[in-house]
Amino acid sequence: MARIAGVNIPANKRVEIALRYIHGIGPSKATEICEKVGIPRERRVNQLSDSEVLQIREAIDAGYTVEGDLRREVAVNIKRLMDMGCYRGLRHRRGLPVRGQRTHTNARTRKGPARPIAGKKK
Repeated sequence: MARIAGVNIPANKRVEIALRYIHGIGPSKATEICEKVGIPRERRVNQLSDSEVLQIREAIDAGYTVEGDLRREVAVNIKRLMDMGCYRGLRHRRGLPVRGQRTHTNARTRKGPARPIAGKKK
């Protein structure tokens, strides 16, 4: 099992798919990394040599913000919005949807489980 950017990536998957287990690397970036390093798309992680794993690790360190750094950057951006007091910051602070979704119904992911209202019938 290879360890890249502090994440154990699965050994039996294709390299392009396994790289997506790293926070901050999606389908397009995974393909881009494989092309940059020169690894064929159908190659599996357990077939990689140590030097190829090292090349992937160096490519990610050099060109991409991933894992802890990315999480920290996102948290700082959200905190900045909240400190500024802008609309998006207020929505984050109240735990409501930020991007204009309706809240009359739905929005349960952001609002949490429904709380019953005492004395309300109908």
